[in-house]
Amino acid sequence: MSNTSIRSALFVPATRPERIPKALASGASRVIVDLEDAVQENLKVEARGNLESFLVEHPDVQVLVRVNAPSHPQHAADLELCKRHAGVVGVMLPKAETAEQVKLAASTGKPVWPIIESAWGLWAIQDLATAPGVERLSFGSLDLGLDLNLAPGSAAAEQVMNQARYAVLLHSRLAGLAPPLDGVYPDIKDSDGLARTTGFARDMGFAGLLCIHPSQVEVIHRELRPSESELDWARRVLDAAASGEGVFVLDGAMVDAPVIGRARYLLERAGE
Repeated sequence: MSNTSIRSALFVPATRPERIPKALASGASRVIVDLEDAVQENLKVEARGNLESFLVEHPDVQVLVRVNAPSHPQHAADLELCKRHAGVVGVMLPKAETAEQVKLAASTGKPVWPIIESAWGLWAIQDLATAPGVERLSFGSLDLGLDLNLAPGSAAAEQVMNQARYAVLLHSRLAGLAPPLDGVYPDIKDSDGLARTTGFARDMGFAGLLCIHPSQVEVIHRELRPSESELDWARRVLDAAASGEGVFVLDGAMVDAPVIGRARYLLERAGE
């Protein structure tokens, strides 16, 4: 499992290479240069050329690249670009539906982040999660909702989505992958809604979120950081555990191995 803590992954379109430095300066854990959804069809080749030029001019930069889907005519050329450049530190694979697709993406020599965003992808999630080269899964809620014909924002849609999230989380854990990332929150002006969504994903066990605007990064990171009271509790648990006792009482509650593990996790999430 990767030990890298990824809380946010910010998309930036390859049609706007001047935005890549701004994205890198946003504080996002990772920047994903997008060759797929954010790029209209007649600009696909130009967008890839933009990214190629940027990587040549900035050899020390590290980005992930969301390539076009396996069925797209530009997919192979996108993968070749990723293979050529050391600055590409991962391939985000949209519409991932088979282990063979992951295998091809992994032939670039880069870690692969399959996006679970179709019915077939959800059906094949075990094969995708266990395919060699996969580092973590991510969840494409918007595309999956469209594929399943869900009514956006409805209680019924959220019920289905949460079952899909559970599958992503479960298979990530079973395959020993880094914790997954939840999908984007599309309303960039609704910071309260983003905060609630981030808190929900955090409590469900996701590492963080994909995001589409630099202003979302700070909100996501704030909501993912444990509260000061949680951190104080975690420090006191580990201080008490240092005595070597396997089971003890703190603040009137029994503390054993799972509780100590939870305390360690909270401190790790805070970077301590």
